[in-house]
Amino acid sequence: MEETSQFSKLRGIFFPIYAYELKKIVPLACILFFSLFNHYCLKNIKDSLVVTAVGAEAIAFIKLFLVPPAAILFMLVYTKVSDRLKNEHLYYATLGSFVSFFVLFVLVLYPLKNYVCPSADSITRLQTQFPSCGLAFALIGVWPYALFFIFAELWSTFILSLSFWQFMNQITELQEAKRIYGVLLLLGQGAVTISGGVGFIASNIREKVSCADPWQITLYWLIGSVTVTSILSMCIYHWIYRHVLTDKRFYNKPELPGFHVKDKKKSSLWNSLKVVVRSHYVRLLIFLVFCYSVCDNILENFWKHAVKVIYPNINDYNSFMSAYTFIYGILSMGVVLITGYIFRRFQWGVGAMLTPMVVLVGGVCLFLSFLGEQFLSGSVGMVVGIQTTIVYVGLITLVLDKGFKMSFFDMSKEMAFIPLDDELKVKGKAITDVFGYRFGKSFGSGLQVILLSLVSALSGVKATYESIAIYAFVVFLTCATVWVISVFRLNRKIQRSRELS
Repeated sequence: MEETSQFSKLRGIFFPIYAYELKKIVPLACILFFSLFNHYCLKNIKDSLVVTAVGAEAIAFIKLFLVPPAAILFMLVYTKVSDRLKNEHLYYATLGSFVSFFVLFVLVLYPLKNYVCPSADSITRLQTQFPSCGLAFALIGVWPYALFFIFAELWSTFILSLSFWQFMNQITELQEAKRIYGVLLLLGQGAVTISGGVGFIASNIREKVSCADPWQITLYWLIGSVTVTSILSMCIYHWIYRHVLTDKRFYNKPELPGFHVKDKKKSSLWNSLKVVVRSHYVRLLIFLVFCYSVCDNILENFWKHAVKVIYPNINDYNSFMSAYTFIYGILSMGVVLITGYIFRRFQWGVGAMLTPMVVLVGGVCLFLSFLGEQFLSGSVGMVVGIQTTIVYVGLITLVLDKGFKMSFFDMSKEMAFIPLDDELKVKGKAITDVFGYRFGKSFGSGLQVILLSLVSALSGVKATYESIAIYAFVVFLTCATVWVISVFRLNRKIQRSRELS
């Protein structure tokens, strides 16, 4: 473990950074800050668009049937392009592609939605003729929203995980990561709080403007912010390659990461999968990400259903979700303050175990609230109070879930990749983040779609999240338990190999 005795006790815990390292830490923190800011702005927008237009059930449908094929297609394109572009140019191409779509949406697709989407009457007729496909037809009726959801959903995978954290793992040593990753996360997490504040202000702008569609003005402000910060990220990334990676104190290897394209070993996605599958170490990491994604997806969709009942208006919904993001950002900054110290002071498994335990306890509380509604909602006067209780129990649960995920879970996952060889570090991370995360989300969504369909078919009445809560609770408990067991097994493997000692 790297010596930190030259720092004061408090600085050694909260900010174990040497003064000369600020040249590297500050620009990287800025990129992480902008990426997280954009992620949470886009996340709240996509949920507001789809949930208020179609319903929370549509999230499960999109994540099951639309996001996985899109993720695979994006991954194939990303793999092919990465064989032909330097890492620096690959970052520009990836980020530029996402931002271009969001600009197209706000300037063309959303203003012309009444012209590019089928009419409400035609969608209603199709839903009447084919009731089993009602949700699919509803999404076709607002297909630009579904497309926006897909791009926003994949932002975290291709911009945060593949573009930023893979780059970080390439230019950081393990002992250095134990000191600086916590500080980076702390500086970056400030973006979560600010994105919540910006989203809240933009969502309530309707009170200051007079127009037929105040939500369009909100979109102009939010997507404009995403565009500007993305351009700034590209400029900073260029500066890092020119002034940080050429400094031997920060990167002392003969070649810059991914600089010589002609030397890259080209491989198919299938070959990459075979390389990863042979590694038991990476398989365990994939399983951890998969289990987290299933649990998070179930909790989040159930909670968003309850939020939509209380806040059916799109601006009100986005305002509430922005306030949630602000609260989560404040909490996560407090959690991140101690993250690096925990990993330096204790074994890897201690920090890695905190997230599943928090998710397990919070999930139990949320599902008990849902189940309690079925027994206590006999009185009409209690319905609003019970729904409000569910919303705020879910708010606390999801705030803790996301706060610990962005600190302990993400840091433990990223640290675990550093000791791997270059091939597993790149391919293993790509497969873990794309397939483990995305297919975990899809698996959780698929279970919800299946449960809703089965309960509807058996009862003859359209099922709701309340009617499938008990079954989803069992799935959640099973997956969370497997997650805890998997952390124990991976920690034993890590300790035996002394890779993260």
